[in-house]
Amino acid sequence: MQSQTLKWVILFALALIWGSSFILIKKGLIGLDPFQLGSLRIIFCAVFLLIVGFKSLATIAQHQWKFIALTSLFGTFIPAYLFAIAETKVSSSICSILNSLTPLNTLILGALVFGLTFRRNQFIGILIGLIGTTILIFSGNNQEGSENYYYSVLVLIATVCYATNVNLIKKYLSDVKPLSITTGNFVVMLIPAITILFCTDFTPKMDLPQTHTAMFYVMILGIVGTGVANVIFYKLIQISSPIFASSVTYLIPIVACFWGLFDNELLTSLQLLGAFIILVGVYLANKK
Repeated sequence: MQSQTLKWVILFALALIWGSSFILIKKGLIGLDPFQLGSLRIIFCAVFLLIVGFKSLATIAQHQWKFIALTSLFGTFIPAYLFAIAETKVSSSICSILNSLTPLNTLILGALVFGLTFRRNQFIGILIGLIGTTILIFSGNNQEGSENYYYSVLVLIATVCYATNVNLIKKYLSDVKPLSITTGNFVVMLIPAITILFCTDFTPKMDLPQTHTAMFYVMILGIVGTGVANVIFYKLIQISSPIFASSVTYLIPIVACFWGLFDNELLTSLQLLGAFIILVGVYLANKK
């Protein structure tokens, strides 16, 4: 498959996977606290990746491990806990919408810190995408009267982490196989995640049916929504650009809103309008 076609296939696959992650976090929090959820997400994913990708670690050069550690911190470790904490007070749909700020942060950090250039149409596309995001935020306000927007700041911090991660990979790890990067990331995070998990009250809750159900959702979140998704995301960064790769966050709210229909949430005409504007933004940001 040609790279131009492949990058769009990967983009929409990631949107489907990550758009489903927010509802999985919501379900996982019914039985687990945010730190348990974040830790189990990392642990499940690490075990999966060590099984399928352990041999790939040999391809990582010694001098590249510092960037592997940095990308693990910004790309997964910090956001895994921030999103779990945020969703205790902010709805999954609002979290997915705020996540759409990642491309703008990627653009700003890329230009200011990493020396990357961008075209005028990319900037215009990102701004249009943010207009669509704003529409979705206001439509979310109409449905959720109890949102705690102080917790929304945690999602904004996570988007800055994601933007940093994208630029680090593009600049320092473009020659490393995606499976190697992802497996290396979770090798670095495994011990800290286990430590955090057992510093909580997880052990007494392990035999509860509610905990088992929550862990099932988190296992899907960890293996598919984190492990598999990160591998193909890093592949996307390598065959496209940081801006194109981070544009997946424009599509995530659309998927999240449709999942909301199955969780007794309404999809309004205003949300559909916002979703359409977001798609226009994605198109313009990546038009040559």
